[in-house]
Amino acid sequence: MTYDEGLAERIRHVLADEPGLTEKKMFGGLAFLVDGNMAVAAGSDGALMFRRDPGRADPVGEHIRPQVMGERVMSGWLHVDAEGVGTDEQLREIVARGVAYARTLPPK
Repeated sequence: MTYDEGLAERIRHVLADEPGLTEKKMFGGLAFLVDGNMAVAAGSDGALMFRRDPGRADPVGEHIRPQVMGERVMSGWLHVDAEGVGTDEQLREIVARGVAYARTLPPK
């Protein structure tokens, strides 16, 4: 499984001025890390996953659900279908949520 290059480019655009940003291929996708902490990752078919506070009950909706890898639900991660980040505004909101939480973690 490979990641969606178009989505990765859109994420790069959103994060263009973000300090401490790095990219790393992992989990079959392209992860965007802030000070060494993964914030968001581009997956296949325009879907992405983003980091969230595992102690907070984030609302899930029509296009957002818990992230599952194999048979395991990934605590602290949510999956967003392509339709959930179809507009630039939607993408900015999701990416900002992932970055905001990643910024609360100690740098690696």
